[in-house]
Amino acid sequence: MPIADGVSFDLTLIWGGIIAFAVLIYVILDGFDLGLGMLFAVERDKRNRDVMMNSVAPVWDGNETWLVLGGGGLFAAFPLAYALILPALYVPIIFMVLALIFRGVAFEFRWRTKRWERVWDMAFIGGSAVAALTQGITLGALLQGITVDEAARQYAGGWWDWLTPFSLTVGLAVMVGYMLLGATWLVMKTDGDLQQRMRKRAWPLGAATLVFIGIVSLWTPFLQEGYYNRWFATSLGLWLAVGVAAAVGLCAVLMFRSLTIHHHEYRPFVLALVIFVLCFVGLGFCMFPYIVPTEITLWEAAAPRNSQIFMLIGAAINIPMILAYTGFAYWVFRGKVDPEEGYH
Repeated sequence: MPIADGVSFDLTLIWGGIIAFAVLIYVILDGFDLGLGMLFAVERDKRNRDVMMNSVAPVWDGNETWLVLGGGGLFAAFPLAYALILPALYVPIIFMVLALIFRGVAFEFRWRTKRWERVWDMAFIGGSAVAALTQGITLGALLQGITVDEAARQYAGGWWDWLTPFSLTVGLAVMVGYMLLGATWLVMKTDGDLQQRMRKRAWPLGAATLVFIGIVSLWTPFLQEGYYNRWFATSLGLWLAVGVAAAVGLCAVLMFRSLTIHHHEYRPFVLALVIFVLCFVGLGFCMFPYIVPTEITLWEAAAPRNSQIFMLIGAAINIPMILAYTGFAYWVFRGKVDPEEGYH
């Protein structure tokens, strides 16, 4: 789309970046939220559970705004990709949505009853675990490829194609990674005995996250020839692989040191987030330029140019607003959680 003499920009690439940005922000913000929910299962003390839930009470529902933006953006900007991905992944996506609903209901109802509090605690734990698992399975199934009828441009696979050892491995990796984010979030937001226990739990969770990153990273290039060639057939791919691996390793070392030697409070969470961002960079390099690996590129799946322009105007207004109110919410509720304050 020309904007001046000799100057133009690619709307499709911009929309690909917007959706990638929305998914990344969702993973960063809702990841620690879901991880905290799974850590509920190993924290039996009611007072500590109340503190854990209060640490995300002001922000948890706003975090999911980015999931809506990513899904809505995919439908509007890349309708062909939406039409191919959804039928292939109906089961994990439906379970994810139901899990998020149960989790949200449990969040509100847990404070309204004593008799059913344990039931809602289990719903909160189960909803968090199922949502995290299905998000990982969805990513794994997308990476391993979707069977497409190229002539009819429709999904041509089976009902259970998404369920494979690789997709389950990615699902477990996401669960463990989210629990690492949740543990480091609680190190940052709590004090006393709860904080110390989360420091101890962050260690094995961090080690397990690194193991899963290694397994998935070594497995992915052998899923499809295009992945292998992108990483190992070019000098750029090799250098990026080495660079990302070294950066992840460095962040991990600093995170472990900040947990045990220096006893930092904010740094472990920030470093865990950086590890996630680095993994996301590797994922983006692996998939680009495909939106349905390795069948449909961004440009093949894109909506008409006029539709992209119309939606971009709305995105240019709404995304800064979402960023502003999200940042404001986190700023207002910064600092430690007061154990004496309830959720209202």
